[in-house]
Amino acid sequence: MRKMGRAAIGVACAALALSACTPDGEPQPTATVTIESQTTVTTTATPEPSVDPNLVPNPFARPAWLGTEALPVQKNGLAKPGTTPPELTNRQLEPGPSALPDPDSDAWFVTISEVPEDVLARSSWRSECPVKPSELAYVVMPFWGFDNKPHTGEMLINAKWAEKAATVFEYMYEHRFPIEEMHVTTNEEVNGEHFGDQNVTISFECRRTTGGFSTWSAHASGLAIDINPFQNPWQRDGAVFPELASSYTDRTWLRPGMVETQRQIIKEFKNIGWYWGGNWGTLDDWMHFSANNH
Repeated sequence: MRKMGRAAIGVACAALALSACTPDGEPQPTATVTIESQTTVTTTATPEPSVDPNLVPNPFARPAWLGTEALPVQKNGLAKPGTTPPELTNRQLEPGPSALPDPDSDAWFVTISEVPEDVLARSSWRSECPVKPSELAYVVMPFWGFDNKPHTGEMLINAKWAEKAATVFEYMYEHRFPIEEMHVTTNEEVNGEHFGDQNVTISFECRRTTGGFSTWSAHASGLAIDINPFQNPWQRDGAVFPELASSYTDRTWLRPGMVETQRQIIKEFKNIGWYWGGNWGTLDDWMHFSANNH
């Protein structure tokens, strides 16, 4: 057998890459190759939990206690003024249940008609009132709520003033002055228990003058309009109505729904010949506009 030189041996080792040999031909340990498998992990972000819109707090929701806690009435026909509840110090509530559905659009409209029998039946009118049903008109028109939505309002008013008064409400609607509620009030609402938190914009109500007076109010003839009574309360000799609206006797703290936030409303009423109770000297009646200045 012929011997191989060192160079030949080197070539042989190179050819046999995995052979266990050296230039001296001595065996070497076999190399071990370890291949580690790599696993690709894909991480998916956890989606935000879906929110049921029905569970989102309604910022305009009416407190459950509203209109449920009667106040003891004094000789002047009013309850003692109370501290305004925190949730009403900047009152911006959606309307309560209404007899009329919300409008299909935000376009202005107005209908003026004789008072339907069913409307008169659920109103505060009775035979001793100083006005006949035929002297009243039934007005249906939209208003912007504090919830930034249009709602359908209704009002009984002296028929002689229905059209002119409607033009003022058209102005308020076009300028989105917020109104909480506008519906025909019942005798119980007008002459029943006092809760100190009512806030209905009205005209006709068969009642006496606020403060325990025996004279008929201008409202009893449909010759006056009250706008957002809670944001624009009546105040006289330490008495306040509504009784829980004391926070709003501060007329320097302007909040939505206060007449002074859009003073042009005062001018619009003046243009039709009506007066504002906020200008009276003997008392403050910021809600009140009237045809006879009473």
